[in-house]
Formats: sequence, structure tokens, C-alpha cells
Amino acid sequence: MGRGGSLLEFALLGVLADGELHGYELKKRLDGVLPSWSAVSFGSLYPTLGRLERAGDVVAVEGEPTPVAPMTGALSGEIAAFRARRRERSSLPARSRRGRKVYGITPSGRTRLVDLLTSLDPSDDRAFSLMVAFSGNLSGDQRIAVLARRRAELAARLDQSRTAAPALDRWRASLRTHAIATLTGEIAWVDELLAAERLEGTSPTTSPTDHTTPATAGDTTGGTT
Repeated sequence: MGRGGSLLEFALLGVLADGELHGYELKKRLDGVLPSWSAVSFGSLYPTLGRLERAGDVVAVEGEPTPVAPMTGALSGEIAAFRARRRERSSLPARSRRGRKVYGITPSGRTRLVDLLTSLDPSDDRAFSLMVAFSGNLSGDQRIAVLARRRAELAARLDQSRTAAPALDRWRASLRTHAIATLTGEIAWVDELLAAERLEGTSPTTSPTDHTTPATAGDTTGGTT
């Protein structure tokens, strides 16, 4: 999982990059992006959120999710807006701030998410699906670099499958045929993603990827795990 992050931490940061969420809604979103066999329990969700919060990548307060606000384009501007929203919430009467916990990503968490996305191990099939899901957080050049590494990994696997020793029986032969067909199809899919990304990069009207940042619910000093 790249540099310093579990699959669940990766998925949490990616989902929270889209906006603030209560724990129950956050679990539902995670179930929609993680593989079906890696369902998240609340017993693993909240300890992971706690680690991210201690690292300064996630904040949690009691209240309701704040609508997503446009990204300023500069880290200093994001941090200033982040702190302003914290002061605004702190000024509310205690009864207005009381309720379920709301989780939001911090500027430090966004930096860590990009680091996880760009340091992805191309052989990690589970993490790659998350990279595609959260690739909107990367620049075009970063997406191309990650996709190119993945394609090279898949091509090496395909070559290995095609040059392996003959199968001992028809069952193992059928598995090899299936593996070759699967790898060929995934390479074609990655090629389509790469072609679209490169075409968009050559367009004279192309602008940087439009990121949005959730109005986070607290302040942070940043940190790493």
C-alpha cells in the first residue's frame, strides 16, 4: 500500500475527500468502493479513524456535515479557510453543536492521499481499484504515471502466463486461458484510460482537474503515521 498506509486508511481518505460524513454514512460509502470480500466493520472503522485523527489527517466534531466548498488552489488558502470554518463552528451555542460525530479530511490528509495514490504498488490489485476510484485527486500527469506502471505490471503477468510450462490437465489449462483473457481485457481497459488521459492533456482547452474540498470540521497541525 505505497508509503505508510493501510487499504482502509487509503479508502477513508479518498471517500472523505468528497465531503464530510457521519460514521454510518462513511461505512456505506466504503462498502461501495472496497471489494465485496473486504467489508468494513465498525470495529475496524473507528480505530482507523482514530489513528488518522491523531495523525492530523482527519478531524471529527459533533454536528452536521458542512456543504462542500470550492478548493482555493493554494494550501495556505485551504488552511486559512479551514481555520475560519472551525472558528465559525466554535462560536455556535453548545446545543447547536451537539450531536453525532462528523468526520472530515484535513489539508494534511489531502497531501497524504495524493502521496498514497502516487506511490501505489502496481502489483496491488485491491489498491489499484481504489486509485482509479479516487484519481480525481491527482493531476493528469500523475494519473498517467500510475496507469503506465500498472500497465507494465499487467504486461509482465501476461507474458509470464503465456510462457509458463504446459498445463498438466484441462482444468489447469482452462485456468490459464481464463487468466490470459482477464489480463488481456484489463490491459485494454488501462490502455483506454491512458489514451483518454493523454488526449485530454493535449487539448488546448484543458484546465487542471477541478478538485473540491469539504468544509472540514476542525483544525489540525498536520502529521504522519
